[in-house]
Order: sequence, then structure tokens, then C-alpha cells
Amino acid sequence: MKPLHDTLVTEAFRIELSAPDDFEGWRDAARRMICANVPPDRVTWESPVDQCADLFAQGDRRLPEPPADAPQPHASRDFLQLAHSVILHSDSARFSVLYRMLWRLQSRPRLMEDKADSDVRQIEDLARQVRRDTHKMRAFVRFRVVENEAGEHYVAWFEPEHHILRANAGFFTRRFTAMRWTILTPRGTLYWDGEVLREGPPATRADAPSGDLVEALWRGYYASIFNPARLKVGAMLKEMPRKYWKNMPEASLIPGLIAGAQAREAKMVKAGEQDFGELPQSLDAIGGALLACRRCQIGCNGTRAVMGEGPKSAPLMIVGEQPGDTEEAEGRPFVGPAGQLLRTHLEAANISIDQAYVTNAVKHFKFVMQGKRRLHQNPTAGEIDTCRWWLENERALIKPRVVLALGASAARSLLGKTVSVQKVRGEPQLLDDGSELWITTHPSYLLRLQDHAQAEQEVKFANDLRKVSARLRELTV
Repeated sequence: MKPLHDTLVTEAFRIELSAPDDFEGWRDAARRMICANVPPDRVTWESPVDQCADLFAQGDRRLPEPPADAPQPHASRDFLQLAHSVILHSDSARFSVLYRMLWRLQSRPRLMEDKADSDVRQIEDLARQVRRDTHKMRAFVRFRVVENEAGEHYVAWFEPEHHILRANAGFFTRRFTAMRWTILTPRGTLYWDGEVLREGPPATRADAPSGDLVEALWRGYYASIFNPARLKVGAMLKEMPRKYWKNMPEASLIPGLIAGAQAREAKMVKAGEQDFGELPQSLDAIGGALLACRRCQIGCNGTRAVMGEGPKSAPLMIVGEQPGDTEEAEGRPFVGPAGQLLRTHLEAANISIDQAYVTNAVKHFKFVMQGKRRLHQNPTAGEIDTCRWWLENERALIKPRVVLALGASAARSLLGKTVSVQKVRGEPQLLDDGSELWITTHPSYLLRLQDHAQAEQEVKFANDLRKVSARLRELTV
């Protein structure tokens, strides 16, 4: 690269920072080194916890004197924002990487836009890890109450991966302003007395209390809000890794809750399968009864129920999630934008929608007002299960050979459990009456995507419909 001055400094320097998260110290020293034209390979950076990073490093501990006419270094806003996070990382090479980037920015001001550059990728990855650690600390710190002469004091133990303790101090003082608390970590301690924040030395797990009486209430609350129908173990472990469990009182319940999730979900579905009286003997009877249905909150929101429509002996039943704004206004299923897209794809797959019975898992429109607009809201598992009685009656009367479920809500209404659409799409499943269930995405999902993602998902959607079309021909020959 082209240096700021004609002559590079060949002398080696060792820069000792006051703390592992000393951004200001690094910034001031880095500016001075740039002005003095000291290249990255002639600088070794040290902090109190990183001093053993390079036992053989040599160099002058005094900062060089830059020339009086040295130009001031410049850096992009993107770099400075990332640097604030990267400094908090536990990687002892973080200071060197940042200085190398700063050095390179002097001749390549737009370097941060080059996402293929190895240094850019490295500092973005370091910053991402710090942000994740920060999120985990804010989410998984659990205070335990202890009594002392001044009254109640709350103490928490946490093991951060990086030097994020002081950077998180403001968050905890703002959130727990009225409490007196201490956060103990192997990297240092924060103490808040309600007015002044103080720092302390590193602590050990033995310094923290092991439990308190409130934890039983917290575990009871956690168990009561645990929803087995929404359980996705992989996603849960990604968001809440096991290494944090030992400091979270509710974590002792997780293995048992996971083990019993399937049984609890079946119980919830059974509770939703209520007996609403005598089974309607015709589709017209179902439509009439739906108008008076108030068995869930959606049915009580002032909208009218939208009954399915199509031939009474259709070989194909198509099930969506719920009527939308247009469908509720017209009283017919799939007549809005998602319905138009569905009809286009069905025609391309050689499926006549006029020969299909089209309905929804939930019969009323669930929405939230935004100004004068009614915006769609997903129905809950309980609402889907309650409305399942109507769908089962429709299916019993239609007796379709093939059922096409559009989206996770429709799949749940037919299977009685939540499934991953992406995992089960494109392959048939046998329902209890002998009909075949095919699951794919809802066309409204395609409408929410853009550009390449939309094109990719439309291809998958079209492929699913072609399989259904081929199967229909086989079964109806």
C-alpha cells in the first residue's frame, strides 16, 4: 500500500493498553502510530489479560513522535462502529487486526465495502460474536435475592465469552434502576447501589448465591407458559445453548418439558376438539352454523365467517390458513392477492380450481388495525384446534381423494400437530380416512418475498403443485 509518508518506520513498538476493552486507548495510540507511519507488522498490542499472547514480542514501549506536518488519519463510520464491538472480543489479535484495517483504510477509503476482503470478513465476524454474547448476557442473567443489613440485594452470576461486562452496564442500570444488584463474572464485577455504579475484581461461581425462594415461583411461571405446540428443539438450543442452563433456574425443567411435549400437545389438540353438538348433515348446514360461531376470540371480533366453496364431491380439497381482508369482505375464500397467485399456479400445474373444494383452517379473519387498514394476524394453535371441528366435518362430507394444505396452520388443522412445512413438503402423508395429504407453502408467503428468494420459492411451489396434479390423475383414472 502507499504509506502516508515516503519513509516507513522500521523500529518495533509495543503498545500497552489499560484494559482489555480500552477502545479510547487503542484509538489514540493507533492514530499516533498512523501519523508516525508505523506499519502494522512493527506494532505489538497488549492489554492486562492479553500480555501472554506473544511472549517473544520486542519493541519500544514509548509511543513514537509523528512529524508535525503528518496528515490526520481517516476512517469510515462503518469501521468505527465495528471497532467499538471488536475491541470487546476475547481474541488477543483483535487490536492488531483493527490497526491493520485502519492502516489499509488510509489508501483504500472504501475498503469496508469489499465483503470478500479477509480482514473485513474477520472484523465483521468478531463483531457478530460480540453482539451475540451481549444478547445472551441481557437475556440469561438471573438475579437471586439475598438479605443484608441494608435490605434486599440481588446477585447474579454470568460467564461472558468476551469483554462485554462494562459495555452492558448501562443496560442493567437502566432496566433495574430501583434495585440494588451485583453481577459477578470471571472477567469482573458490577455493583449498583441504586445511585452509583462501581466495578470490582473478577469473581468465582462460589461467590454467588445458589438459589432463593422466588425461584420456585419463576419455575412455576416458566412451566405454565411453555407451549409444546411451538416447541422446536433445534431453534431453542441455538438461541439458548446448554452452557447457559446451569445459571438459569428454569433450565432444570427443560428436559422434562421437552420429553412431555408431544403428550401435552396431544392433550391441547384433544381439548380443542370439542363436541359442538350434532354433526351438520350438509355443507349448507355447516355454512349456516358458522355464521353464529363464537367459540374462540376470532369468532367474536365482528367479522363474518367465510365458508368453503366448490363441488360437493371434489377429488381435491385445498385448505388455507384463514380468510383475508378481501375474502371477509366478499364472503368467499381465496379471492384476494394470494388467491389470484394460487389460481395462476394451479392453472400452470393443470389443476382446475373449479374442480376443487377450497376452504380454510380458521373460518374468521384475525386482524389488527393499523390506521384504517386491517392487517392479518396468525391464528394461535388453540384457535386452529378449536376450528378444526368445522374442517373435519367439511372433509367428511366432501370425501376428497387428495388434500392440499397451504402453510403450517393448514397442516396443523389436518394433522393435529405442528410440522415444518419445508421438511414435509412435496411428499404425501396418509390421513385417517385414507386420503392423501400434501403440504406446501401458502401463496401469501411467496408474496412477502422479493427478487431471487421469491423466484426460488415459486419454483418449489410450482413443483409441489405438479406432483399433486400428477397424483390426482393417477387416483381419478
